[in-house]
Amino acid sequence: MERALLPHPALRARRAEDPDGVRVMVVDDNAGFRESLLSLLLTGGLEVVGEACSGSEALELVQEVQPDVVLMDVRMPGMDGIETTRRLKATRPELGVVALSGHEDQEIVREMLVAGASGYVLKDSDGDEILLAVHQAAGGGGVLSPGVTPRVIDELTEALERERRRTRELEETQAALVERSARRHELVARLSHELRTPVTVILGMAQTLAHTNEPAHRDELLDRLVSRAQDLARLVERFELTIDAGLTEHVDIAETAREVAAANERVEVITESPLPIVTLNAGVSHRILEELVDNALRFSPEGSPVTVRVSRGVARLEVRVTDRGSGIEPSDRERIFGPLEQLEDLNIRVHQGAGMGLALARTAARAMDGDVILESSSPEGSTFLWIISLEE
Repeated sequence: MERALLPHPALRARRAEDPDGVRVMVVDDNAGFRESLLSLLLTGGLEVVGEACSGSEALELVQEVQPDVVLMDVRMPGMDGIETTRRLKATRPELGVVALSGHEDQEIVREMLVAGASGYVLKDSDGDEILLAVHQAAGGGGVLSPGVTPRVIDELTEALERERRRTRELEETQAALVERSARRHELVARLSHELRTPVTVILGMAQTLAHTNEPAHRDELLDRLVSRAQDLARLVERFELTIDAGLTEHVDIAETAREVAAANERVEVITESPLPIVTLNAGVSHRILEELVDNALRFSPEGSPVTVRVSRGVARLEVRVTDRGSGIEPSDRERIFGPLEQLEDLNIRVHQGAGMGLALARTAARAMDGDVILESSSPEGSTFLWIISLEE
């Protein structure tokens, strides 16, 4: 593509003949190649408004000549075509830039396109191809030289697929966050509602105490008031742990089970080996096991054992807490997970507590994408199952 450069008077005459043509600026550090480009562009009916031999010169000249398209050499000393293109597009986003290079380096092609080039043409391309690229850039389109197109398309296709996978992952993550946020909101609303009941009971006792003159009755009310206040304090502590269920770390559930069991010699822990480390809130996990074990101890005959068995299921970890109690009637098996629920009437209650242990254990487990269920129950005992989802 060795063509002679038209003299400047001819260049000026061409501008006068077609003032509304495509305005092109040429940037290349090779003077001989610039002359060939100028000749090609003028012969093709384009208006050449300026030429620069470096990136820095191009940045200054573009403000003066206001081109529609810049033919940009990629390899230049100092500021190369990639950086020059990036700066030009930052100040004039509508400017069309056609990259010119003697190489088919895919990384360079990609970097020029990312910088904002409208097209990429090899320097040894046919003249018509270069003219087409300029016209396409002026119209907002782009052209890739056939020498680089197949590989660039392959890379862009791969990049697009990666981006689609990333988008799907982000959408799934966003959906999970929205669901977890909804659960936490529901939990806070529910806990706020449930706290009113024990507070109302304490307030009623206090008002009764204020109007009672009998010492024996006052002492009884005072003892009950202190007991209910202690239960309420423990309840608030449980709520705090449950609300923090979203703060996760790596947890060894088998070790957590052994720590909980260490507080009572009646509790035996049986684990499979090996077991995976799970991602949960450590404090909440400890509390769930404490609630399940405490419930088992309360409703088992004195001295009878409680078993905690940790095993791996399909895509989940399973923690079973088995007591030796008298069992739970089928009609009551879901009600026991209700807040402030106990199966014994208040006036004949043997097992003390606020009636929130199982409700909080289930709520906390669900906040961490798991669950707590009553797996089985009979006159020989009951088994509660804590399901822990394993990450894929």
